[in-house]
Amino acid sequence: MRRVVLAIAIVTVATALLPFPVRATNEVFASIGTGELSGIYYPVGKAICDIVNQHLGTDGVRCSAETTPGSVYNIEALQSGELEFAVVQSDVQYYAYTGEGPWIGRAFRSLRSVVSLYPELVTVIVRANSQIHNLADLAGRRVNVGSEGSGTRATWDAIEAAVGWRDAKRVHPVALRADATTSALCSGEIDANLMIIGHPSPLVTAQQAACPVNFVAINGSAVDKLVHDHQYYQYGTIGGGAYGIAAEVPTFGVRATLVTSASVDARVVAVCTKELLTHLGELRALHPALAGLTAGEMIKDGLTAPPHPGAAQVYKELELR
Repeated sequence: MRRVVLAIAIVTVATALLPFPVRATNEVFASIGTGELSGIYYPVGKAICDIVNQHLGTDGVRCSAETTPGSVYNIEALQSGELEFAVVQSDVQYYAYTGEGPWIGRAFRSLRSVVSLYPELVTVIVRANSQIHNLADLAGRRVNVGSEGSGTRATWDAIEAAVGWRDAKRVHPVALRADATTSALCSGEIDANLMIIGHPSPLVTAQQAACPVNFVAINGSAVDKLVHDHQYYQYGTIGGGAYGIAAEVPTFGVRATLVTSASVDARVVAVCTKELLTHLGELRALHPALAGLTAGEMIKDGLTAPPHPGAAQVYKELELR
């Protein structure tokens, strides 16, 4: 995949924040890996870049978002040096840093946190005339669980391991791109579509407009154990008001997080972190998924890898820690 980069010229940075020697001729190339065009990661990545680019004249940072297959790909691209920043699910962040799940035997110990962004909930949608109402009803069904390289697929693998389904009870996994799932569900090609997304989501509203659908409750003892045992999971509900449904739907999920590598220049990380934390009002207005952001959540929720020194320095400078 052709790499899209952002050119970052470090021009001036507040001495109190960044006690590094800075030359106007310095150029650092970086990129933010996001997700598919039809998902939320890409517009959120663009929102991040909008904030950073507003202050190009003072910070010298020019930002652009890059489409990718998703969280797992993004981590691997950070590890190889193809990307400098990435938006990833907090569970995928944890797996990579600790060497679990897809990273067994190859832990990415140089992974570093920047900021937490917003909750991403396990969202399962079925046709309204189906007999699927809860997690147990998905056994043996044809379920879109996301493509290889996506955080959705990694999370589903964890869910299925927790419920302990074997043989005929296991779902029949389907790997569709997000933009192909709407017609597949309406036509009966799949029985359920699983997404790990922030709300409100245009993917959900598009699905509702295409054919009558219901949301599946994702709760029970297996979910309770996942949330209890893993710090990167948290309970949540899909709000009725967002989609015109009668009641809130119980589920759980992760956090979308912005991460980087320890090898990325601390000056660059500090500039991006500072702009996001000091322009929260503008950032919240750029995408509905970001509307509830708080600085307190951004520096801790779902950040299972250590903070990058550049980010930690900003936390301290802004007296957030």
